[in-house]
Amino acid sequence: MTPAAAAAPSATGGAVVLAVVLGSALLHASWNALTHSARDRVATITLMGLASIGCTLPLLLLASPPARAAWPFIAASIVLETAYSYGLVLAYRYGDFSRTYPLARGTSPLLVALFATLVLGQRTSWAQLFGVAVVCAGLLVLSFAEGLPRREDLAAVCAAVATGCTIAAYTIVDGLGVRRSGSVLGYAGWTFLGQGVGVVLIAAALRRGRFPGIFRADVRRGLLGGVVAMSAYSLVLWAQTRGTLAGVATLRETSILIGCVIGTVLFRERFGRTRLLASLGVVTGILLIAHA
Repeated sequence: MTPAAAAAPSATGGAVVLAVVLGSALLHASWNALTHSARDRVATITLMGLASIGCTLPLLLLASPPARAAWPFIAASIVLETAYSYGLVLAYRYGDFSRTYPLARGTSPLLVALFATLVLGQRTSWAQLFGVAVVCAGLLVLSFAEGLPRREDLAAVCAAVATGCTIAAYTIVDGLGVRRSGSVLGYAGWTFLGQGVGVVLIAAALRRGRFPGIFRADVRRGLLGGVVAMSAYSLVLWAQTRGTLAGVATLRETSILIGCVIGTVLFRERFGRTRLLASLGVVTGILLIAHA
């Protein structure tokens, strides 16, 4: 089997992968809600980066180092995930959670599925491809449930779509890299460490003399968000060693459903019939992917 090919999971293994990715989706929606609701999102992202650095340093002492073939992927992932962090800051600055989050997350799985099928040659059944399409359509309907974007919404839409493209890029890079690494923990540790350093350095350049003010923000929120984000993506990295890139990437986007619940309960955003039907479509697509 080539490194790019997914292992053929057993029924039990597939159920474990499904549970792990859904757990990751819950964690992912939670830390995004924390970031969106923060008064100073740059400060929150920076504190999350510091949390990544603090958590990964002891982890790297325990984990086996990644194989040499994985290091170019780690370097690329660090750049992409740092860009993703600040893409979220821009998207949440210009738009509300209920639109930007679904649009960013909904762009990614279709791009990953196309790349995995057309470029990597991963075998994907028609039922799985249909499931991917249904999930993507449902997520896009969720993002436009309140109508098409107006001119003043274009900045938010562009930032969200660009963020989604970044998500697709690092998902592909990590899906290939982690299978070459021989060490999921080592790959995750070095990636999180590099991303944390990158985020902090960019914040220092942006804030300059005002950088110490970051530590007057909600420190507990930022540090907690960093730990939750690390946990969420570590689970995804493990799942990518067991399942297909397209399947894992799409199942991960069920965080949108959790995000809708968070938006309704915490942010008082209206759910409505359209979003309910779109949510049912997403669930249908998930079932197709999981059981095809």
